[in-house]
Amino acid sequence: MTDNDSSSAAGPVHRAIPEGDNRERLLCRDCGFIHYQNPVVVVGAVVTWNESGAPADERFLLCRRAIEPRTGFWTLPAGYLELQETTEAGAIRETWEEAQAHISIDRLLAVYNVPRLSQVQTIYQATLLAPEFGPGEESLEVELFAWENIPWDEIAFPTVRWALHQHRSVMGRTDFAPFGNPTAESADYF
Repeated sequence: MTDNDSSSAAGPVHRAIPEGDNRERLLCRDCGFIHYQNPVVVVGAVVTWNESGAPADERFLLCRRAIEPRTGFWTLPAGYLELQETTEAGAIRETWEEAQAHISIDRLLAVYNVPRLSQVQTIYQATLLAPEFGPGEESLEVELFAWENIPWDEIAFPTVRWALHQHRSVMGRTDFAPFGNPTAESADYF
């Protein structure tokens, strides 16, 4: 037996289909523990500021990423949901952590599926409570962009692009169902 032989390793290191299940899981043969690996939930928001209320004056809060993946690219304030946290509270927290901004959640905009990364992304529409913001630890800079000035060639992820366009398509409406992945589009690229 070698050190690389997993037959003597403790804990959930063996792959098998547990009784009553239909998928291979990591199991501990000693105690019967099953290690379930489930998708992670990402929460975020399309945060806007509009002092005048005129549609043309709407500005979008974006953060330039200071961390991988996609360092230097622009994204919505978003990140992983924490344990014992609602998705709304998570979006509010992530906006504070990444953009040092206070927001109010308006409504659910979209739920995206990114199977390649085992992610479910819950994105809200939110309003900036005051035009006060700055980069948090995970951001190089934070800016409010007019629609025509959004740096589209520097957007970090497909879901950010989707959320911005879907927000724009329902601007001023509250009678829409949350969006999902656009038809025939995949989040499997950067």
